Amino acid sequence: MDFEKEGNVEMTYMISNKRYFMKKILYFFLGITVLSILPALGQEKTGINSILDSIQASNPSLKMYDAEIRSLDEAAKGAKSWMAPELATGFFMTPYNSRYWKSMDGQPGMGQYLIAAQQTIPNPKRLNADSKYMYSMSAVEREKKGYTLNQLFADAKKNYYELMIVKKQQFILDDNEKLLNYMIQSSEIRYKNGLEKINAYYKAKAALAKIQNMRIMLENEIKQKKYIINTLMYRDKTIEFDIDTSYTLKDYENITFDTTLFVTNRSDIKAIEKEMHVNIIKQETERTRLLPEFGLRFENAYGWAKQPMQFTAMAMVRLPIAPWSSKMNKANIESLKWKNESLKQQKQMIINESTGMAYGMRTDILSKNIQIKLYEEKILPALRRNYKAYQLSYEQNTEELFELFDSWETLNMTQLEYLKELQELLSMQVELERILQIK
Repeated sequence: MDFEKEGNVEMTYMISNKRYFMKKILYFFLGITVLSILPALGQEKTGINSILDSIQASNPSLKMYDAEIRSLDEAAKGAKSWMAPELATGFFMTPYNSRYWKSMDGQPGMGQYLIAAQQTIPNPKRLNADSKYMYSMSAVEREKKGYTLNQLFADAKKNYYELMIVKKQQFILDDNEKLLNYMIQSSEIRYKNGLEKINAYYKAKAALAKIQNMRIMLENEIKQKKYIINTLMYRDKTIEFDIDTSYTLKDYENITFDTTLFVTNRSDIKAIEKEMHVNIIKQETERTRLLPEFGLRFENAYGWAKQPMQFTAMAMVRLPIAPWSSKMNKANIESLKWKNESLKQQKQMIINESTGMAYGMRTDILSKNIQIKLYEEKILPALRRNYKAYQLSYEQNTEELFELFDSWETLNMTQLEYLKELQELLSMQVELERILQIK
């Protein structure tokens, strides 16, 4: 009976301590929650689509291409210009000895003052070919701009998802910190009452310190990722913003990675095709330079000392078809032919490599998706139930802190492994979207 009374007193004391302890834990959790929410309230909420739109509108790399495109289009406006007319004036067939300038013995003097004008008339086919060539050049830069934009999008998405994973790691750290504080404070109370061993207590204290260390690392990583994203958006690098930690895993299982898909989507392949087209037009301009061009020349000579006024009217033709003058143009035509052959092989190389990478990436994504589902549907739920079972047993004094700590450690490591796998999956998805050039 005395033992029963002592047991009841000890149990009442433990229940009272437990209620007091749970109140402290509740206030602690509320304080941590409020402190974690307050900084986020003043931050701008930024989604991935908003970031991509900002990059497309503001990134200086893209504005550089816009300026280059405008430059080529402006230059093309003068493609059909004629050569400037040529004017000449001066003495014509005038003796050095000025005494012959005067009329002598009824003979007119020698020498004339000449005014001449000359205009070359370009071949219309050459002008049209030059105009078509110059206007086609900006199309290549437009596709290069699309390729650069795709790379910027991939960089932004990669850093965005890495930032998202870091935020999720922070959430896990917050939960772990609460659980470890619970273990430590509970262990201290039990140790005072002689109900707990001290060895696992120090492991929990060390784990709590490691969490603080990891939190510092994650905070630094968050800053680095935000600097990169702000840089891509071309705005103040120190602007704070928050992101949405939700994500979508896309299904690429039914996509056929054929040549048409890459030729339709990929800007770098389109740029090669445009460059090949430009070279074909350039060949045509070289051929038109072998066509004849005409010119007119008119001279008016003012005579003196009884000399009559005289004129000269001439038509001129340039014949570049001659072997000694056409060699360079023919060489350029042949050079452009082989240049296009090189570009054709480059295009096939990119398609071949991209197709192989896409199929390999899709296989990795499908495999990683299965792993992620195993974590989400089986591994993590089982470990959470395992931890809760140990926690319940620990609260009922049927298990020791060591077993509870071990179950928590296993759950924690598995959660971090899951986030690592998820980050790899999202990175693969970004890489496949980069290969396919999907926004």
